[in-house]
Amino acid sequence: MATDTPATSPEADALLGQLFPLWHLVIGAFVLIVLALSIRRLAARGQTRMTTALLVTGGAIAGLTALGIYFDAR
Repeated sequence: MATDTPATSPEADALLGQLFPLWHLVIGAFVLIVLALSIRRLAARGQTRMTTALLVTGGAIAGLTALGIYFDAR
């Protein structure tokens, strides 16, 4: 009898279950570091650039939210 899923041992599932949140933490830490460095650099460039960056970021958030609502409704 053939199955579509590969056979894995319970030990391997438990190990992956413990490592998966760790990778989320590592990726999140790198994102926060890069975000802090980019905000510091952007703030050093002046108020005009900060305003433009906030408008672009706000537009991106609004656009992604609209797309999420649109695709969720389908």
